Amino acid sequence: MIEQNLKEKISAAFKSLYNIELGKEKITLEPTSPDYDGDFTFVVFPYLKQSRKGPEQTANDIGNFIKENLEEVESFNVIKGFLNFSLSHNFWFHFLEKNYSNKKFGFVSQPTEQKILVEYSSPNTNKPLHLGHIRNNLLGYSVAQILKANGHHVSMCNLVNDRGIHICKSMLAWMKSGNDETPESSGMKGDHLVGKYYVEFDKLYKSQITKLVSEGMNEEEAEKKAPAIIEAQELLQKWERGDAETIRIWKMMNDWVYAGFDISYKKLGVTFDKYYYESNTYLLGKEIVQEGLSKDVFYKKDDGSVWIDLTDDGLDHKLLLRGDGTSVYITQDIGTAELKYKDFGCERSVYVVGNEQDYHFKVLKLICKKLGKSYADGIYHLSYGMVELPQGKMKSREGTVVDADDLIDEMILTAKETTNALGKTEGLEESELSELYDTVGMGALKYFLLKVDPKRKMLFNPAESIDFQGNTGPFIQYTHARICSILRNANAQNISFDPQKMQMKKLEKEVLGILYKYPVVIANSGNELNPGVIANYVYELAKSFNHFYHEHSIIKENNTDQKYFRIMICMFTANVIRSGFGLMGIKVPERM
Repeated sequence: MIEQNLKEKISAAFKSLYNIELGKEKITLEPTSPDYDGDFTFVVFPYLKQSRKGPEQTANDIGNFIKENLEEVESFNVIKGFLNFSLSHNFWFHFLEKNYSNKKFGFVSQPTEQKILVEYSSPNTNKPLHLGHIRNNLLGYSVAQILKANGHHVSMCNLVNDRGIHICKSMLAWMKSGNDETPESSGMKGDHLVGKYYVEFDKLYKSQITKLVSEGMNEEEAEKKAPAIIEAQELLQKWERGDAETIRIWKMMNDWVYAGFDISYKKLGVTFDKYYYESNTYLLGKEIVQEGLSKDVFYKKDDGSVWIDLTDDGLDHKLLLRGDGTSVYITQDIGTAELKYKDFGCERSVYVVGNEQDYHFKVLKLICKKLGKSYADGIYHLSYGMVELPQGKMKSREGTVVDADDLIDEMILTAKETTNALGKTEGLEESELSELYDTVGMGALKYFLLKVDPKRKMLFNPAESIDFQGNTGPFIQYTHARICSILRNANAQNISFDPQKMQMKKLEKEVLGILYKYPVVIANSGNELNPGVIANYVYELAKSFNHFYHEHSIIKENNTDQKYFRIMICMFTANVIRSGFGLMGIKVPERM
């Protein structure tokens, strides 16, 4: 990268001009502000004590040294203490010729040794996936692809919460009122059917609480003594004892849910290298709790429950096993962390989980450290904000969630209506149209959810997401399709250009400057675990290309060298849009 060469020469300038040893690692370059001429800016203010000169004189001294010793720098200008370097046109010509057809441009070519495991999705088997799960799945899958592009050895796993009191609630409602209903007999997707009974349980439970309160019991006590919750707790104990009929119903209903999840995952385009099930991992978690007791990391209360005291760490006392011997979430996660390390030997284990679990993951990391687990420091919670709707927060128990499958279908239908309204799909077969609607609808959904920093809570607006103007997936997809149309009409093969027979225009250089940033964007996105860095970069590229396209002729350009130069810019831009969207799990169409 030219930045490294420039830093080396700035370091040499300080040595030559001022006899100062300044390592290149201490030198910072910034992109030049759009308000000034230049590609990179070096700020000299921090070094005036060493140079013993004013800011403008120091900047001019260094600028002249660089211009004489680095051929890629064509000129420089000084604005007070800001030294702005402009790279030569030959630099940009060479950059384009070298990279325009490289479909892996920006990816790290030498793999690192680092093994990273990304855990995402983590659904409960008592309900279907909803809008919040969509953000989780898209974020986890995209982060994994971005880490791979940065050269890391990345695996993806899914921890399925297939046991616990919430599962027993759905089971109990089905056992009481299901009349042996199945996905086949009801015509419902399996996860939707089980979710229906979770809502049914909540209705029954609330009605019982209301009745007990009306009879004089306080609400907190009523929540504990309502017959439905007592029965659900008894069912959980039967499950942990291995009661045959309870296990049979549990397996049957979970299988319904898994079949439904598989359909949703396929629609979302996400995959996993391994599934973990909490029904397996909780037992290992219990073993590790016993290990912690023997090491006095944990303590036992008189009722038999097991705890850890984290007050010295600024937290509180945390329950690990209930008095009746049943486990809690943290028990299962301790067991899963152990299994994951044994299976993958990962230095880093990234958990993609909502920010309501921030405390939980602080506790998990701390417990693993106190147990002396070598993988404890590598535990990282990628905490993301909740997705809300214009009408407020979603609630699974009340059945007021935005179902993932329904939302996906709605997005594809809206994409169909919007695309057809543009009237540019003539000549496409029905199968091609169906694929296009899916590509545009899912592109709109994915881009809208991924362009926002994961840490931020967000409001999802389907109509805004599918707009063909502005910072949206369809706008960028349309830009890609436009470039593909140009390239089809150009029918250019074995193209090249002679820099001496053409002149690079400002907007051409602007596009090339943005393309040049792509490797750094991939690196930054990986470091931050934030696909939004790539999303907003690709939008910047699409905007710049469209500006260039509207101002300059491409196919009808009379100067053949200028024409081929622009066609190569088109090819490079299309490759980077396709690449950036690929890292977000988004397809790009060749026609729209």
